Amino acid sequence: MTTTTSVPEAIVEAVGGPGNISSLTHCATRLRFELHDASVVDKAVVEAIPGVMGAVPQSGDRYQIVIGGAVQGVYTQIMNLPSMQAGASRSDADVKAAARAKARGKNALVDAFFEYLSDSFRPLLPVLLGASLIIAFEAVLDALGVVDFRDDAAKGTTWVYVDTMWRAVFYFLPVMVAYNASKKLNIDPWVGTAVMASLLTPNFISLGSTAYTETQEGSGLYQAALAFSDQVECTTNTTLGTQSCVAQVFGLPMQLNDYGGQVFVPLIMVAVLALVYKALTKVFPANVQMVFVPFFSFVIMMPVTAFLIGPMSIWLGTGLGSGLAWLNGNAPIVFAILIPLIYPFLVPLGLHWPLNALMLANIASPATGHMDFIQGPMGSWNFACFGATAGVLVWSMRDRDREMRQTASGALAAGLLGGISEPSLYGIHLRFKRIYPLMLVGCLVGGLITGIGGGIETGTFAFTSLLTIPIFDPMALYAVAITASFFTSFFLIVAFNYRTKEERAAAGLAGGVVKADPAETAADLAAEAAATAGAASGAAAPASGSVTEVAAPLAGHVLALADVADPVFSSGALGNGAAIEPVGATIVVTAPAAGTVVVAPSSGHAYGITLDNGVELLIHVGIDTVNLGGQGFDVKVSQGDRVEAGQELVHVDRATVEAAGYALTTPVLVTNTASFASVEPAAEGEVAMGDLLLRVTA
Repeated sequence: MTTTTSVPEAIVEAVGGPGNISSLTHCATRLRFELHDASVVDKAVVEAIPGVMGAVPQSGDRYQIVIGGAVQGVYTQIMNLPSMQAGASRSDADVKAAARAKARGKNALVDAFFEYLSDSFRPLLPVLLGASLIIAFEAVLDALGVVDFRDDAAKGTTWVYVDTMWRAVFYFLPVMVAYNASKKLNIDPWVGTAVMASLLTPNFISLGSTAYTETQEGSGLYQAALAFSDQVECTTNTTLGTQSCVAQVFGLPMQLNDYGGQVFVPLIMVAVLALVYKALTKVFPANVQMVFVPFFSFVIMMPVTAFLIGPMSIWLGTGLGSGLAWLNGNAPIVFAILIPLIYPFLVPLGLHWPLNALMLANIASPATGHMDFIQGPMGSWNFACFGATAGVLVWSMRDRDREMRQTASGALAAGLLGGISEPSLYGIHLRFKRIYPLMLVGCLVGGLITGIGGGIETGTFAFTSLLTIPIFDPMALYAVAITASFFTSFFLIVAFNYRTKEERAAAGLAGGVVKADPAETAADLAAEAAATAGAASGAAAPASGSVTEVAAPLAGHVLALADVADPVFSSGALGNGAAIEPVGATIVVTAPAAGTVVVAPSSGHAYGITLDNGVELLIHVGIDTVNLGGQGFDVKVSQGDRVEAGQELVHVDRATVEAAGYALTTPVLVTNTASFASVEPAAEGEVAMGDLLLRVTA
């Protein structure tokens, strides 16, 4: 094993090195790897890397590593590694061929579908978040009565211009989605962009201008529309209160729609365009493709999109939105409860993208009054998630768990201010099985309040954070619902903890899935062993004055505890004892006497054993070896196991540990030293496994 010097290098090594990486992208919080062989990745090793919040294996050879808000910087550092640049010579065609070869079965097709949705939207998260904060700023001013943003004439030119700052993102969202979707399907993204943009040009909009003669009379579009007004027929749907126009183009009827803000249109259009584009590249020689492939793509896809895909996508979005609107209108309490309860399961699987698309479709659709009713109930899930994170933060401060404290505080800030749940979800919640049931109670409470109150709507797409509360209507109901969700989850986590007893024991030894401060780890280890020892052994205290002889659990050179290069052990704060510098290429650690294993982490670096006579031992293999996450440790026992004298606890590969830069000095301590008259070293120099090491006097 080579010693890594940085987090990016450690990540690359953990996924099998540059040669195992087929492609690498990232989203708002995650590195997304396409590997040649994902079976070589050890999840525990990945999660032991500083700054890594979690690892998410996916079907095939896809692998995601959760970083959080720093993902862009880590991604850039990885891509700038000399080893990555040297190994980045594979062509897009090679990557595609490898991906096709691995994409077998129904699950692969489903994964590919959701990857398409995800990769079409996720690069837009930063601009959507930025626009969301501008909306929140306007909403606060509107709520305070400073500016009436619903009346353009009243708010003046300055605030009309401010409106354009966020409306630009949502109006041209179809163009942005088309660009990303085209890149995902490996066609020229500017071709897809141009096809979608053709439906947003003033020329296309002018075809339906006769529907707006009263407001646009005298404008350039209106004057242009007069020339072909006899070729456009508009009708009003009295039920929905919407207007639909049809123009005669090439002698055929073309339904005219406002495609600003639509997302189904570019998603479907690019999927069809990809088939056309790739077929054209096979027809035309490479030396003329630059001219004729875009030309024929436009000639084919622009009319197909305007005549068929555009209207069909509008009908699809309107139909789905109307169906959910019916459920929201006829059974609001069911809808309000369902949304926050299913979101915690949709987001980890990436299945929430269709609902996000529906939110945008609802806002763009006249059928729903340009109002969305999904985001309001969804807020209950988000704030239940953030409340659970706040509860974890409280426990991390109680436990003096520095790493979890940093993770939870960063995730909570990202959630409350940015409305982003991924740092909480992947960094904490999916790691501890106790969190989800408690968090779902918070989701349920918020959903009930929303449903009883009659539902919540919003006219804009925004991240559900503290800053965007004013955009929801009724604002008071939304504020009550999310507050109840937050504090329900928070108090449940604080009351019942987010870790089981076993997880707390493992965390005390190994820092669990996060690495605690070494001093805190050792202290928690001794405390946990002491707390569980009596119940585990059921032993009677030895008679006063009796002496227990503790054998050496491994062979090596004996050191005084004061000579150990770690103040936590050398100070005797965890108990008296001795240390051993082990010998041999493979170090075998055994039980010194018969007893019960009260703590044995998967990392294999430390063991708490309660002997049959009540002596509580801590055998800590190496200094800071918790950071290896189990590499080089072949664990032979588990917590709760009964062991006999000489029974093997673990095999340790010296080369692996020393290559990582860690010492193998092994303290052997009596953690309940205060219960005895004395604990004294009984050996010097070299000892063999099983030789006398300590004398413990009752």
